[in-house]
Amino acid sequence: MNAVAARYTPTQRHLHWLMAILVVLAYLLVEQRDLFPRGSSGRFAMMQGHFWAGITIFLLAFWRIATRRRHGAPPITPALDRFSALASKSMHIALYAFFIVMPLLGMATAWSDGKVIEIPFTGAALPALLPENKPLAHTLEDIHGTIGDIFYWVIGLHVLAALYHHWVRRDDTLRRML
Repeated sequence: MNAVAARYTPTQRHLHWLMAILVVLAYLLVEQRDLFPRGSSGRFAMMQGHFWAGITIFLLAFWRIATRRRHGAPPITPALDRFSALASKSMHIALYAFFIVMPLLGMATAWSDGKVIEIPFTGAALPALLPENKPLAHTLEDIHGTIGDIFYWVIGLHVLAALYHHWVRRDDTLRRML
């Protein structure tokens, strides 16, 4: 094991941890919205926070993908076997897909449900790109929720894999992102 592991660039590391915080924030905001009654300003604020955490994740995902394409990933030492490398690549593709698809589904759900996505501190809203359509909104909300539930587990697996690599396999997978 190398004393000094190759690491992701500072930008890659900062984007990773910022997006991790935003994902947790988005989940907390949507899961805790029931602390406030429907139609209340508290619930509206929770949902707007959820929307903007998701939109920020969506925007940062493109920066993160571009940075990853430009700089790549540092090698893992010791190298992974073929199956583990494929599992790692598949996990990362799934996470990036999640970062892009979930916000799009969320915005489509909000717009088709007739909700506004206010631009913070402006009093203005993003223009709705879909007409109000309650049946579509319910379908999209179900899909958005199901994918969100699945990704609780995928993100948990991602965290467990990082800990497995660090504590059991004793490679530098986790240290590359610290």
